[in-house]
Amino acid sequence: MAEEYLTEAAIKAKSRNHRIKVHSLQLAFAILLLGSWQILADKKILDPFFYGKPTGVLHQLNVWIQNGTSIGSLWVNAWVTFYEATYGFFAGVILGIIFGVFLARNKTAAEIFAPYIKISNSIPRVVLGSIFVLWLGLGSVSKVALAFVLVFFPVFFNAFQGTREADNKLISNARLLGASKKDVLRRVIFPSALSWITASMHVSFGFALIGAIVGEFLGAQRGLGLLIATAQGNFNPNGVYAAMVLIAIMALTAEFLITKLENRLLNWRPTQVSGHEL
Repeated sequence: MAEEYLTEAAIKAKSRNHRIKVHSLQLAFAILLLGSWQILADKKILDPFFYGKPTGVLHQLNVWIQNGTSIGSLWVNAWVTFYEATYGFFAGVILGIIFGVFLARNKTAAEIFAPYIKISNSIPRVVLGSIFVLWLGLGSVSKVALAFVLVFFPVFFNAFQGTREADNKLISNARLLGASKKDVLRRVIFPSALSWITASMHVSFGFALIGAIVGEFLGAQRGLGLLIATAQGNFNPNGVYAAMVLIAIMALTAEFLITKLENRLLNWRPTQVSGHEL
């Protein structure tokens, strides 16, 4: 028993040391990257007028936090982009799962809708963004619609393929044991597709942010996309990078929460002994 405790303690210590090493190397890389950028900008090897510099980005963020931006409060603009992306993300995930599972289990419906889904997925997103602005106006609805489209298709295709990859032997055994179609879907098929679905969710919030930002570029009254467009129009690269920092914080926060949700939903999976996080 003591050996087991020692082994478990050793494994935890090794895991903790590995995390410390990884985080230290990540921090060192960030310092190297930002330090090189700052030095090159100070020595005019990179023209600060076009490329900006880290201290300029920090100064721009400080100005926006204290005095607001040219289009209003920084926090209001950040919140607008965040809720546009969030609404589009949840709508895309929910409907992507529903349609993906349904069409995977209904061959006739899948054959009927297949060409329409392929055509819809092939339309350039910038074109859709312009159409949504014309249809839905400059408000948040058009940005939510574009974020929804960008999220829907990755989740849909993963849910569709994950459902089709469900083990037919498990499905047959469940039916032999008296499971209803609803029980088979809930206890066999959906858990099988869940790994595929959560994998798509990791990239989908980033897509939702892209949809919101692109929509704001095309026409908006508030949002980080409009803030970036305004900074670009004023030849303010530090403003562009400062808005990108806020977008990156949103994306990393969402990734952290999605990972927590994935670990909770898929805690039945065996612990992986190899491989690394991307």
